[in-house]
Amino acid sequence: MSLQRKITKSRERREQRVRRKVRTGNMLRLSVFRSLNHVYAQIIDDVQGKTLASGSTAELKEKAGDKKEQAKLVGKELAKRALEQGIEKVVFDRGRYLYHGRLKALADGLREGGLRL
Repeated sequence: MSLQRKITKSRERREQRVRRKVRTGNMLRLSVFRSLNHVYAQIIDDVQGKTLASGSTAELKEKAGDKKEQAKLVGKELAKRALEQGIEKVVFDRGRYLYHGRLKALADGLREGGLRL
């Protein structure tokens, strides 16, 4: 087995371990993907299999500040979009990423925007 395949398998196991703990019946899930330059977040209804709202640093109009500040702005914008659709509470699915840095800033922005995690 190649090194890349081992890394991919361990990454997938880590994601599934987190998701098993996060899934709670009919609760909406906020899934996060973090790339080198951007943070993407989407609110997913697992029952219907649909994305209800999404946001990312790639679509931000003002790119001022560092990556943490941009992630916080994405959180506020996504919270605004969710509240417009009547979504008030979600479960935060951090995926394979540790809860610090840009993910923590995103979660703080979501809370400031009025969403309950």
